[in-house]
Parts: sequence; structure tokens; C-alpha cells
Amino acid sequence: MIVLAVLRHDQRLADMAGGNNVSESTVRRWRNELIALLAAQAPRLDRTPKKVVRQGGEVVLIDGTLIATQRRTGKADRRNYSGKHQRQGLHFLALTNEKGRLIWISAARPGRTHDNTAARHDRILAHLRAAGLGALADLGFRGLGNDVLDPVIVIGFHASRTHKLTPGQKTTNHVLAVGAPPSNTASPTSRTGGPSPTSAPAPPTPPTSCAPCSS
Repeated sequence: MIVLAVLRHDQRLADMAGGNNVSESTVRRWRNELIALLAAQAPRLDRTPKKVVRQGGEVVLIDGTLIATQRRTGKADRRNYSGKHQRQGLHFLALTNEKGRLIWISAARPGRTHDNTAARHDRILAHLRAAGLGALADLGFRGLGNDVLDPVIVIGFHASRTHKLTPGQKTTNHVLAVGAPPSNTASPTSRTGGPSPTSAPAPPTPPTSCAPCSS
């Protein structure tokens, strides 16, 4: 319970130690042990797509999300600033099933990480192709290097001032939007029933650090 209070509510280690008659180093050790235990039990990317196929699934949803953190001093924290969201945080890449339930989430990366960069690092395309599984994604994954003749990730079409969408492209975008769950499709918080980071204000005291198991 002490470690859960630290991870879920960002309680200071010294406060939790003093209130429970243990040392701060003991609480820190407990926290690190629990994070390692949960991380070891997390679903693996090389197994998750194959499991979805065995259960009769044909497609998954892929999206990136930012978990907000407090802004810390020093140059080392600059990489955690997301220009897209205009705040500090950690970036996660996630896969959900057709119903929007979280089935895999990546390790934490600096908030400035682009979705495509994270997808390339985790070799998302290779794992999906090996399992014979497709994925739906938003326009943020344009330029991922998908095979045009044999695409793994289906992405909508982008309109610009010089390029207007055809009726067929508009229909494709509409189908993709309808097929994805509302709000942020791969947000860990929206999968658990809580507010999505893109649809609700951030908590008043966000954590100073974040790990996949505590998200």
C-alpha cells in the first residue's frame, strides 16, 4: 500500500517513510522492486500480436500518448518537453484491440519523441507483419515507411490547401474515424475508465516521474 501511494498519488518518499516508521531508503527499495516486478509481467510486443490473431482478431489500433509530468530544472529535462502538447511529459506508444482495450504499451520515452520514431524503434511494422495482423492509425503515423502495395498500418488521407480530398478519400477517413474508439484511441488512462490526456485537464500535481507499470 505504501508503494501504491507513492506511484499513484506521487507521495514523497520521506513523508511515506516518516508516517509508517520506516526509512526513506526502504521505501525507495520497495518502489523499485515493485516496478521491476510489474515490468517483468508486462505483455511482450513479439507475443501480443500473435495472441490477438489466435483469438480471432484481424486488426489493432496504434497510437501515441503523452503522460504529463512536472517540469524539473536543468537542461536534462528539456527533452521531456513536447512541442505538440506544449508541456512536460513522457511519451508512450500503445496498441489496443478493436474494442479499445489496452493490450500492449511501450517503455517510457522523452516527451519530445515522435510517434513514428517510437514505432521504428520498437519495430512495430515487423511484429505486425510477422503475425499477419493489420493496424489502424491516425495521420500522425504518415511517413512511417509502410509498404504501399502491402500496407500493414492503414492511415487516413491528409488534406491541404493545394490538395483536396476526393470523395473516396473522405469516405476512407470517415470509416477509420468510426472504427476507432472515441477520444485518444491508445491512451492508457482512457482504457481504464479515466479521462484521456487529450480530453481532460491535467491533475494539479502530476508525478515527477512515470513508468509503464504505474500508468
